[in-house]
Amino acid sequence: MLGIYENFPVNVQKVMRFATAASNRTLQKALVQCLGKLNSEKLRLEEVTSPSALNCSVVFEFGIADGDTFNYLDTEETQKILEEIRKTSLHIMDFFCAIRYYKEHGEKKSPLKFDYYMLRLVFDTGLMEVLIFHERGPRHVSPEDLINLIVGRVNGLFSRKVLKAF
Repeated sequence: MLGIYENFPVNVQKVMRFATAASNRTLQKALVQCLGKLNSEKLRLEEVTSPSALNCSVVFEFGIADGDTFNYLDTEETQKILEEIRKTSLHIMDFFCAIRYYKEHGEKKSPLKFDYYMLRLVFDTGLMEVLIFHERGPRHVSPEDLINLIVGRVNGLFSRKVLKAF
């Protein structure tokens, strides 16, 4: 089933709740577009979190759940999901996130260990709950920093803040 990962972990490391001023459909479209755009960006580690390693770049790879697998959020997959949301908003959206780190030495870069996260977004009227599970990796980016990055990017798509932590 699109959006739901059948084997999502029961024990999560972090739960964050947000009040939302947008409809679930509008919020879900913005989230999918935001994550798809993050897939094509290379950021400095300082842009995401307080750096635990110097001269590092960060690359995100988000995928959306489809039953027992995740599909990378490329342009085609993003359009497919947006079309599904146009038909009906989803109650749950599960995502996989691989965070790749690279230590930069001038023109050269060497890979560091990656972080692997699973996120479950649960939508209710006026509320979005985020459950996050850290599968493995060094946690250069904490669960809170990952969620704050996504929430900040989504809020940036609107003229006013649509997600507020409570």
